[in-house]
Amino acid sequence: MAASPIWLIYLLIFCGGFLALQAFIGAGRQAAVRVKSANDRLRRMESDDSQAAVVAKIRKSRSLTKTGDLQGAIIWLNQLVLQSGLPLGAKSIYYILPAASVISCVMLGVVKGTILWGVIGAVAGLGLPILILNFFVKRRRNKAVIQLPEALDVIIRSLGAGHPVPVAMSLVAREMSDPIGSEFGMASDEISFGSSISMAVQRLADRVGHDDFELFAAMIRLQERTGGNLAELLRASAKTIRDRQTMRLRIKACSAEGRMSAMILNIAPIALFFLIKVSSPDFYGDVSDSNLIKPAFIGVVIWMTIGNLVMRKMINFRI
Repeated sequence: MAASPIWLIYLLIFCGGFLALQAFIGAGRQAAVRVKSANDRLRRMESDDSQAAVVAKIRKSRSLTKTGDLQGAIIWLNQLVLQSGLPLGAKSIYYILPAASVISCVMLGVVKGTILWGVIGAVAGLGLPILILNFFVKRRRNKAVIQLPEALDVIIRSLGAGHPVPVAMSLVAREMSDPIGSEFGMASDEISFGSSISMAVQRLADRVGHDDFELFAAMIRLQERTGGNLAELLRASAKTIRDRQTMRLRIKACSAEGRMSAMILNIAPIALFFLIKVSSPDFYGDVSDSNLIKPAFIGVVIWMTIGNLVMRKMINFRI
């Protein structure tokens, strides 16, 4: 019993050391988060010599000309590269597409041994990079839309403090992470180089490619042409954008059951087929060589495609 106070002291020392260690680790994690939240434009500013050099490199990596306009033989393809945020430049996608097509054509042609599969592989090789670009575009766009109301709040507070619009936009570029930090930074740089605010914001909206950014650009154009209190206009715009985001989330929640049903209806037949194929390879042995198999599979694919289109029409809502 006499030793119990000593164990209590040891326990308190252990708890104190554990809490100190947790505080140290937490401080390190917060510092890491702060470093990670710095956007790409600010990191380039730290490594390059001048602001003009940084702007030129960013534009070149995003398939833009020296003046900030879109370039390339196929505009919609270069627009995908621009909105994806990937540093592919203006010409890399034109090398990636044929390379992926040739590799896919050779692989499927060699494996299957027929020209038809080689053609299918060539078409799939052309489509796969575009699908990947679309994925990055949607992910980046959704993140930028989520960040936009916060960015507008920063601009509103800065305008309320008496700062001009370019300073308010540069504050967003300095304080917020990608993608919106770099996008506002590019707009701020364009204004510094002599572009009008409405033109810089419109180019920002084009680089993101979402209706909420088009609304923001329209607000700036309206204020530039007619005057008025820009802070109040942006406050109304931020409220509208938040309401639209809330409505999107409600629609997503309401259509969750339909989307899950569509996923199950698509995955279940395919999973069941492969499960039977693995567990009982001879199950389809008597009919695998039948002449009706290929037409039946084609019919299944057609009906599944029609069903997917119908389900997509039922659960896809736009506001």
